[in-house]
Amino acid sequence: MNDENVVSGYRDRPDYRVDLLARTNTMTAAVDGTVLATSDETLLVDEQDHGLVVYFPPSAVNLSLLEPVDLHTVCPFKGQASYWSLPGSDRPWIAWTYPRPHPPVARLAGYIAFDQSAVQVTIGSGRYTGVRA
Repeated sequence: MNDENVVSGYRDRPDYRVDLLARTNTMTAAVDGTVLATSDETLLVDEQDHGLVVYFPPSAVNLSLLEPVDLHTVCPFKGQASYWSLPGSDRPWIAWTYPRPHPPVARLAGYIAFDQSAVQVTIGSGRYTGVRA
């Protein structure tokens, strides 16, 4: 499947919400004590009809611990996803990314999320950015 075949669901559902919330909280993703990612520059994705998902910037993920999987799926509101597995795990995949997401969620490009039923994602304290509304 190539990106040209991926049709945006926003055409039929312009009211559908996928909110990308920048967080300064230190977030960590780990499996059995092995840290896969840690960052204080994550995106918290709050998608209608789904739970909250933490996406890590690619530079924060230890990709040497993961192995690319020949799996691609399509979310009508985010685009085509690519996946990674954790060698030695019984799960076919544990992480995914949207390399070229649909324009309404373009900021998500390249960020990596983890299957929260297989990977423990923790939220630590945030840092003050000096901005007050």
